[in-house]
Amino acid sequence: MAQVTNIEPASPAASNVQSYGRGAIAFHWTVAALVVWVGILGLLHDSWPKRSHLFWINIHALSGMVLWLLVIARYGWRVAHPAPGLPAHLGPAYRRFSQAAHISLYALLFVTPIIGIVTFIWHGRVLNLGLFAVNFGVRSDRAFFEPTEDLHGYLAYALFALAAMHIAAALWHHFVMRDGILRRMWPSALNSRASDPGS
Repeated sequence: MAQVTNIEPASPAASNVQSYGRGAIAFHWTVAALVVWVGILGLLHDSWPKRSHLFWINIHALSGMVLWLLVIARYGWRVAHPAPGLPAHLGPAYRRFSQAAHISLYALLFVTPIIGIVTFIWHGRVLNLGLFAVNFGVRSDRAFFEPTEDLHGYLAYALFALAAMHIAAALWHHFVMRDGILRRMWPSALNSRASDPGS
């Protein structure tokens, strides 16, 4: 006797969700990967061996600068390629909260690296770019870099917390609401798009 398996269907709203374009998806996941990388380097700041400490600080600073430039490029892309609208079943309160969360993420992604590089400079460090080095000509000033270093850390933790909330919300939409919100930013969504207005 054949066994029948009941599979819970996705929400009807899921079939009407428009996915992001190739550019937006590429920016999103590249920024996400860089945030993880830079975050790990920052969390391990006090664990690096003394002989390689300056090397990893330099890598952390360079990675943060690349992240900052990528965030600016992503914002420019977003302006030129507006995000697809949220599904109709999401109410105005959710839409306001979602907008505030995304603006906060962009703000933290923009400001945190700036405070980090300011801290780097006021430590009196030299930025090694491989082929050449940039000496900012600034003497180490503890009175300046200690407050900015603390602020950089607080902003980073705020970014991690907001990113965790963002991930939790995406998983909630995917596994509980089953409304296709996560899938519209998933790379596989590109394979099912009939058109690509946001790419």
